[in-house]
Amino acid sequence: MADKVTIFEVGPRDGLQNEKAMISTADKIALIDMLSQTGLRKIEVTSFVSPKWVPQMADAAEVLAGILREAGVTYAALTPNLKGFEAAVSAKADEIAVFASASEGFSQKNINCSIADSIERFKPVLQAAKDIGLPVRGYVSCITDCPYDGAVAAENVLDVSEALLALGCYEISLGDTIGAATPEKLEGLLSLLCRHIDAARLAGHFHDTHHRALDNIEYALEFGIRTFDSSVAGLGGCPYAPGAKGNVATEAVVARLSALGYDTGVDMRALATAAAFARQITGAAHEI
Repeated sequence: MADKVTIFEVGPRDGLQNEKAMISTADKIALIDMLSQTGLRKIEVTSFVSPKWVPQMADAAEVLAGILREAGVTYAALTPNLKGFEAAVSAKADEIAVFASASEGFSQKNINCSIADSIERFKPVLQAAKDIGLPVRGYVSCITDCPYDGAVAAENVLDVSEALLALGCYEISLGDTIGAATPEKLEGLLSLLCRHIDAARLAGHFHDTHHRALDNIEYALEFGIRTFDSSVAGLGGCPYAPGAKGNVATEAVVARLSALGYDTGVDMRALATAAAFARQITGAAHEI
């Protein structure tokens, strides 16, 4: 039996949130429904954030209400605060995610508070989720480099990751926010993290800014990490990280993992159809 790897599809949220042209709710729903038919088991579909800051996600509740939920597929939503959490619960999200940074500069630019304050903000959200048995995933941004502070200490990443796990997150997604990570940079970080945290509770979220995401995924596999975030058609980036061109394409990740002998359970033909539709609705010839 081939070793299994989980692909966490983030295109409908992380991919579409930065598109300048508004994507219709119907098109978002159609894309998610296509992705649901690919064999993907984890799809982050939207985020419950202020429309003032992320207008593309203003229809979060409508998107969750409109999708055809495939059995065995988890539909996740990003929730930065208790208000967002309550809206996600009302919209019947299967799980939620919270996000923190390993860099003080990025934390201030992204969510206007310190790392410590961001963790405090999450406490009521994690407690509320625990009270109703809703799984929570934690994102940690800037795992090796920050666009404002430069190199990020591995100890910072460990501290934030452990804090989120202690609050109740079931998994930590390690975000290479500006795509500056390399296997060499990851060596010290992953060696430290995996001494303190079970690799089964870690995921990789590598941006492909410098076309190193696939190499970083391959390297992370050596540490036992078996979950990776990716975005259909390579959609997305980060509005608060200058130079972050975008996520690694799901199609490329699945192809590389398959070539390495790993089982993702994803149908490449169905995925290609979804990717073509993603490029069509965004009107951009995103690289794959």
